[in-house]
Amino acid sequence: MKPDDILGFLGYGNMGRAIARGLMEQGAHSAERILVFDVDPTRGEEAKSDGVELATSIEDLCQRSTVLVLAVKPQTMDEALRAIKPMLSPHTLVISIAAGISTAYISERLGSEIRVVRVMPNTPAMVRAGAAAAALNTRCTAEDAETVRGLFEAVGQCEIIAEEAMDAVTAVSGSGPAYFFYMVESMVKAGVAEGLTESQAARLAGQTLLGAGQLLAQSGESAATLRDRVTSKGGTTAAALAKLQERGFDQIVGEAVAAAARRSRELGA
Repeated sequence: MKPDDILGFLGYGNMGRAIARGLMEQGAHSAERILVFDVDPTRGEEAKSDGVELATSIEDLCQRSTVLVLAVKPQTMDEALRAIKPMLSPHTLVISIAAGISTAYISERLGSEIRVVRVMPNTPAMVRAGAAAAALNTRCTAEDAETVRGLFEAVGQCEIIAEEAMDAVTAVSGSGPAYFFYMVESMVKAGVAEGLTESQAARLAGQTLLGAGQLLAQSGESAATLRDRVTSKGGTTAAALAKLQERGFDQIVGEAVAAAARRSRELGA
């Protein structure tokens, strides 16, 4: 983003706030040039505590924002688009982080001249470890792509992808943190059954997940290679993996991802 751009947020929930705070903490954008409008007074108080300015209305937000992030739920997107359309400048870059809502859907409601980006972030953005993917409509420029990268790399990583792949992104990285949290829950229960206290099992399982993720991200090696390296023939890890394979772990994960992708397509229908 350009230093003088006004970054507007329609909605200041967990994800919108994570993006804004990440930009400010990295020095990528100043609080004075971030503008927020949220109908929830609590969210407004959070914005003020973060040092950003509250817009007086949706009209004020639209008229002043150079880049406008639509951080609203998919179920309220239609209402939000109707509200901003009369006041939106054709020069404003519109970025949606609502799951399942296509750039075509937004363009149809705002006008074909509007530059629209659809982004699927995930909740680890709240700890600056997010994984986001962005799809740009045909009106967007290379500069717009760099703007989007700058926004979301302030809170993790960002991939520019074809929109046809966005439902897969939603299923893998958008919903993905919940899969890992569920696995940790299961590991904690299993650890307690084997004699650990719940707090001990939770700390060990959580740190194991963190360490495995960092190793995968930093080693440059594939997950399969790292798995093979930690699996000794006839050892404990081999015994555990054999049981997972016996129970169809690959198939279960595949079906879960497919279900999430299918639901993402339904939300955008």
